[in-house]
Amino acid sequence: MIIQRAIQKRVEDSLFKAKIIVIYGARQVGKTTLVKNIQSKYQENSSYLNCDEPDIRSALTEKTSTELKAFLGNKRLVILDEAQRVKNIGLTLKLMADNFPATQIIATGSSSFELSNKIAEPLTGRKYEYHLFPFSIEELKSLRADPEIDRLLERMMVFGMYPAIALAKTDAEKELKELAKSYLYKDALQYQNIKNPEVLEKMLQALALQIGNEVSYNELADLLGIDKKTVAAYIRILEQAFIIFRLNPFSRNLRNELRKLRKVYFYDLGIRNVLINNLNPLDLRQDAGVLWENFMISERMKRNNNHASDVRSYFWRTKQKQEIDYLEEAGGELSGFEFKWKNDKARIPKPFLEAYPKSKVKLINKNSYHGFVE
Repeated sequence: MIIQRAIQKRVEDSLFKAKIIVIYGARQVGKTTLVKNIQSKYQENSSYLNCDEPDIRSALTEKTSTELKAFLGNKRLVILDEAQRVKNIGLTLKLMADNFPATQIIATGSSSFELSNKIAEPLTGRKYEYHLFPFSIEELKSLRADPEIDRLLERMMVFGMYPAIALAKTDAEKELKELAKSYLYKDALQYQNIKNPEVLEKMLQALALQIGNEVSYNELADLLGIDKKTVAAYIRILEQAFIIFRLNPFSRNLRNELRKLRKVYFYDLGIRNVLINNLNPLDLRQDAGVLWENFMISERMKRNNNHASDVRSYFWRTKQKQEIDYLEEAGGELSGFEFKWKNDKARIPKPFLEAYPKSKVKLINKNSYHGFVE
């Protein structure tokens, strides 16, 4: 069963424009399925190369353009899956871009810190970049109608949206735990030879328990017994491994608006719930409200990414703890959103409306979320 990903059309619209196409995404989010689906339209005039294979890596490492041409042949489309595994891949891709403009190269990478660092300078002006995340609600609607999506909301909030989990018909819990165990830290731990995975896991657990709250790097440093700079570095690594993302506070007018703290959310709640060993149904949990908040914000982030929406995302809170869960600024307009799992009412802080009178604030609950995530 193949669900067409929302970015596929954008990727296909970018083909054969003398640019390398780079697709980033965590392991198991469906990058291989996506590129093979694109490849199927070119059949024998294309080539799929898995860079996890040592002979493929060897054939692409430190080769001249003549050697690369002999290896690639006259294929119109060439896919390099997990391209970050090739040493000096940036220089190899540059040679391909400069010498084989009629050949479309698509490179995928499961860790943006590895691949993007290797290609940033060599491919300046020579690439288009895309990000693939776990399934979005919008993508699942190609398979399921709105009433069925509504019925599956609680399952999505507990087990997440990784393709193998979202489509699992049997033991989703076993699949999810195996996914987290096998893939979650693989790229993050390899980066810069991190030698203390226990600290990284404890940090993730601490962040998992703080979704919806402001995160203090100083407090995390004290909790983990490391310095603040290491905390910031590890959080950046986890972001580039597509495990978490940050929201910064919005501040423009009021002296008492927060300026330094930030919130951290998980791209996938299944991963978050495995980290804290809680896959209980929502009626047995105390965190249903923050799960809904994280779920809706992550879905919105996917939606904005998938449609290349030019927006900036924030949260708003004062020192008196008046807050708006999520803000977007686009085209000079400010839109706020409050997330309520059970409550149908949201109180909009008066200081926010006074400071930003042209802004709009909407309530996002189980009855109104469809328009927010599509």
